[in-house]
Amino acid sequence: MNKKLKKTYKFAYKTSLYLTLFMTLILGVFLYLLQAFDIIYMLVFAIATYFVSFLTIQHRVERFIYRRVQKIYDDLTLLESTSLRRQPITTDMATLTRQIDKYAKERKIEIETLKVREEYRKEFLGNVSHELKTPLFTVQGYISTLLDGAKDDKALLDKYLMRANKGVERLIYIVKDLDMITKLEVGDLSLNIKAFDIVDLVQSVIELLEMKAAKKKISLIFDRDYSEPIMVMADRERIQQVLTNLVTNSIKYGKEKGTTEISIENLIKNKVIVRVTDNGEGIANNNIPRLFERFYRVDKSGSRKEGGSGLGLSIVKHIIEAHDERIYLESELAVGSEFSFTLEKAK
Repeated sequence: MNKKLKKTYKFAYKTSLYLTLFMTLILGVFLYLLQAFDIIYMLVFAIATYFVSFLTIQHRVERFIYRRVQKIYDDLTLLESTSLRRQPITTDMATLTRQIDKYAKERKIEIETLKVREEYRKEFLGNVSHELKTPLFTVQGYISTLLDGAKDDKALLDKYLMRANKGVERLIYIVKDLDMITKLEVGDLSLNIKAFDIVDLVQSVIELLEMKAAKKKISLIFDRDYSEPIMVMADRERIQQVLTNLVTNSIKYGKEKGTTEISIENLIKNKVIVRVTDNGEGIANNNIPRLFERFYRVDKSGSRKEGGSGLGLSIVKHIIEAHDERIYLESELAVGSEFSFTLEKAK
């Protein structure tokens, strides 16, 4: 047997010792009765018996354990038998138990991970189905009404066609956002990185959304006057989309006569941080970890009335991460929220 003997082979050691003592005792009694007792002969016999017993037991037990454990691996496919073959089978049951327990825990973690992913997949498909069927049923309803005779009424024809068109526009909006997220996730969306003035971009977003904010009597402001430009390196169009989504969300969930404030601060030598802060309804702690998931909504009933694809924050997260930057969220229920993200300064 070519395998190196280990001190952990207690079973073979002890069993061989018991056999040697028993066989030597029997031989000693036998020789004593024959009046041929010889201590040297007894020692040689004991040593030979011990080694033969040890090698035989070790070899047979290893083969026995290996075959039984291997059969469990093959039948139940709970463990990776190929990994077991890379290690010698030991008769030390404690070591063997630790090895099996290690593999079992690894498989358990894999199974739990797959279960989590499966739950996420089911929830995602359910959300996609819900988001798509609402505008689809709307379009179908108006078209069916027109086909049933309402088309003969010119006023109803124009009205229903306009509403059906809004449903189609919502579908297109959702599909475009899904396509963008997919491209961002697989790294297929190229970024046009160049230097631009982030102060000018923020001002543009404020002007774009001023009327939307005014409808809820929300003040949309810069935290202070920025007399000097702040140049950053990023994709201007994508960062504008990030700011637009964050400010739109702030207005959507802001309270009437509230405030949404945007600020730009130096973070470290080569980084700035852009903050969007409001005093709206805030977000509960249990919702924060999932807030950037696709289609995840804090208030599933009320948020749908506000429109949108449910993908805004997920797009924000993916765009910022595509720039190798970080996005942060601090929020307190009934107090307000602050979304912030970093950008690299232009040299």
